[in-house]
Amino acid sequence: MEPSNKPHAPDVFRSAGFAEISRYFSARVLLQAAAGSAPPETDGFVVEEWDGTDPEALFRQVFDLSTRAFSNNAFYKPISEADFLAMYMPVVPMMKPDLILFARRRNGTLAGFLFGIPNYAEGPNPRSAILKTYASLEPGAGRHLAHRFHKTALSMGYDTAIHALIHDDNRSADRSAAEGATIFRRYALLGRKLNG
Repeated sequence: MEPSNKPHAPDVFRSAGFAEISRYFSARVLLQAAAGSAPPETDGFVVEEWDGTDPEALFRQVFDLSTRAFSNNAFYKPISEADFLAMYMPVVPMMKPDLILFARRRNGTLAGFLFGIPNYAEGPNPRSAILKTYASLEPGAGRHLAHRFHKTALSMGYDTAIHALIHDDNRSADRSAAEGATIFRRYALLGRKLNG
């Protein structure tokens, strides 16, 4: 799930007039350490795992929350629910329900979600799990979701978590650092203004 390119690709883009417009990173942390840093208790929401049923309903909920949570991001562009489902439904067979988490308010409404997946790039028996995406509309929900992900991944036998593709200025960058994660890869998004 990590982007890759040939070593010469950035120079090709720069020579064509592209410049860096945004920076991202991926970091890794030992789950033993990350799972031990519990966030403060809360009664505003509960964190639960996906029960593995009705994936279309799952992604409809995620679509609704993500359109609100990500709408102020610099490169956010809305898509239809149908397009969103078409992107995510093919990955359902690869998902592990224990690593798909929800924060629900006491009235049952969704306050946040987290998608984690095994690091399949390591082969059929990966040792690391990827915290791919999380979003929340309640203060603290993201931190609780990440903590539950780390604890669950550790209990499933993974030893490392990868915090994937985090924007340098995102609040989750601070959380990743506070949990002791070490950056192992950096990314730059390149852009160019077009005439007209």
